[in-house]
Amino acid sequence: MPDRPIHIAFFGHDSADAANRRRVQAFQDDGLGVTGYMMHRRDPGSLFWDNVDLGETRDSAFLQRIRSIFSGASIAAEDAARLRAADLIYARNLDMLALAFLTKRKLKLDTPVVYESLDVHRMLSRTDLFGRAFRSLEHRLLKRCRALVVSSPGFVENHFERYYPGDYKAYLIENRLAAGAEYGARPAAKVSAEVDPLQIGWIGKLRCKRSLDLLAQTADQLGPRVHIHLHGIPARTEIPVFEPVIEARDNMTFHGRYRSPEDLSAIYEKLDVVWAGDFMEAGHNSVWLLPNRIYEGGYYAVPSIAPAGTQTAAWITDHGVGFTVEERLEETLPRFVEDLLSKRDQILDYQKVLLSKSTDVFVQPAGFLSNIIREILAD
Repeated sequence: MPDRPIHIAFFGHDSADAANRRRVQAFQDDGLGVTGYMMHRRDPGSLFWDNVDLGETRDSAFLQRIRSIFSGASIAAEDAARLRAADLIYARNLDMLALAFLTKRKLKLDTPVVYESLDVHRMLSRTDLFGRAFRSLEHRLLKRCRALVVSSPGFVENHFERYYPGDYKAYLIENRLAAGAEYGARPAAKVSAEVDPLQIGWIGKLRCKRSLDLLAQTADQLGPRVHIHLHGIPARTEIPVFEPVIEARDNMTFHGRYRSPEDLSAIYEKLDVVWAGDFMEAGHNSVWLLPNRIYEGGYYAVPSIAPAGTQTAAWITDHGVGFTVEERLEETLPRFVEDLLSKRDQILDYQKVLLSKSTDVFVQPAGFLSNIIREILAD
């Protein structure tokens, strides 16, 4: 273990991505130094860390992303002095892990590598030749890593343990709010009057067409008794027709991009419940993940609604902090929301449970990340 502050070379897929920015901030808040080696998918604006830009990449452009591994490694290797001084290489997602190892080989580094699997991509779940090829690559690289980081135990149980048992050491870092940021005071328990519309939020990565369709159907069936608020950036590759769906309905509003944590309090204080479903990779990653919004909503005492049979539903049930709805959701979700309109005391009850929980359930404690990094380096 170095006597000086630990320094991390952080390989990320997009310097503008909110999750990457939160992780860098969390490392820095815990006293760790960070140099970023990141692609960008749009203008990232001002960055609060030293960053080496590895070039532009695009969502779902797989051939371009494969080429960017080689070009990005060449760019990163030009920053040899700082890479040689780093104590740890931290790579998020498989393409950045491959890029990090290629950079490491170019510079003949012996720096330990951590692989953080943000999501188990659909290519890794395929049963054909392409799926086997991607898993073979992941397996080869994973065996050379010092540690694996996941945000949900579902990823370990359903993917890593299934395909690579015994070939990794896993650490769980949930998508909790980062320590060190200001989130404002937790609210008092309250619920909107039955004469008011029920306020439903969908917040974060708006990448699931079925979720949009389900919320639109609920809006159509219940009319002015509900209002649905969408905050975030829509994934155009997954939802090519987005704004017209919302503009066609008076009881749906798209608020666009938001800042985290600065805007979270204002967003959640207007909501009664938050939608926590995801079907972009149904049967695989979408069933296994734990989304940011359950932690954000939990801190601000907004109960979540999740599809039954998912890791999210299990988390909600285990903590006793929200609702689960069975398939077929096209029928059951509008019916559930209609029932909730006249039983808002259920929301109030869950608000009280959420507020009784330690903030550590929703906010990562100070020192949590640095302790994990020190443990990995000492291993």
